[in-house]
Amino acid sequence: MALHFDRAEFEARIARATAAMAEKGLDGLLLFAQESMYYLTGYDTFGFCFFQCLYLGGDGRLALLTRSADLRQARATSIIGDIRVWTDEAGARPEAQLRDMLADLGAKGTRLGVEYDTHGLTARNGKALDAGLEGFCTLADASGLIDGLRVVKSPAELAYVRKAAALGDAAFEAALAETRAGADEGAILAAMHDAIFRGGGDYPANEFIIGSGEDALLCRYKAGRRALSDTDQLTLEWAGVYRHYHAAFMRTVIVGEPSPVHRRMHEAAREALAACEAVLRPGRSAGEVFEAHARAMDAHGMAPHRLNACGYSLGARFTPSWMDWPMFYAGNPAIIARDMVFFAHMILADSETGHAMTLGRTYIVTDGEPEPLSAALLDLFVK
Repeated sequence: MALHFDRAEFEARIARATAAMAEKGLDGLLLFAQESMYYLTGYDTFGFCFFQCLYLGGDGRLALLTRSADLRQARATSIIGDIRVWTDEAGARPEAQLRDMLADLGAKGTRLGVEYDTHGLTARNGKALDAGLEGFCTLADASGLIDGLRVVKSPAELAYVRKAAALGDAAFEAALAETRAGADEGAILAAMHDAIFRGGGDYPANEFIIGSGEDALLCRYKAGRRALSDTDQLTLEWAGVYRHYHAAFMRTVIVGEPSPVHRRMHEAAREALAACEAVLRPGRSAGEVFEAHARAMDAHGMAPHRLNACGYSLGARFTPSWMDWPMFYAGNPAIIARDMVFFAHMILADSETGHAMTLGRTYIVTDGEPEPLSAALLDLFVK
């Protein structure tokens, strides 16, 4: 069995989850987020693109309804003993088979929480779920209940995060070795992934961002490659990934002589990152971190060029995004606690002049200063 944590850790997580359910007056949970399944049981798959549901009872009982393609996957990667398969066929109704499973488990007439806010439950399947369980039990939105437990990391999880960060540093070193005038973006991207996979890492939950020239201003991956010019700007956002735990980073590397605009933007980004670090403490809010970022950026005249968010939590995530809850944006009341993991990104994009600058790294929250998870300097890198 390919478990990444010992059973005692899973048992402790399940105990915390059932306690949280009891506080909400729930008799059980219907879990559709792959992150929740992985966190509670170790179950590791991308099969959540189809209907599947993990039931967690108030007594800690687990039962999984999935497809036949994931039967052995669940057996090989999880502590789930009760695995049931819904039938792929024309007119299949997995929600009806879920109802049958719940009836067998004695869940009729109970109050069940549902993870509605997840990519693992499409709108169509969510409607079918509601209709299929109408009159059978009471459903309540329990989105975020397991997320609230996942956000504070255990020592074993933090060890994986630090390993992910080391892989992220290796990827950046590989990128810098390939970055020069005339270099192809594809070669840079390949070198980054190669460093992570050779180091024992995993696929990221979303694509790495790579863009040069005008595309250096983009904050998303897009298809297509170009060769770097003699004078250029290259924006990279990537994550080291280990056992699905992410440590994300972001940098803009200059090819040739940096312009005065690039230098001013980098100075603003560096000061903003320091301002965020000063606030990233237990008891402070995610909104306060954003406000520190905004004040620093705006003091440098960068208000038109900054974003309306400057980072987010990280952990074990699955496609389509490595972004986790909570996020740094204005007014977010979520309270920061020790052993949370956050990615703080300073992003500037001046569409009028065509200049870009980014600076970001991952931190572990401690009782004092946050622990930065990168050995790379915060200097402006020039190739």
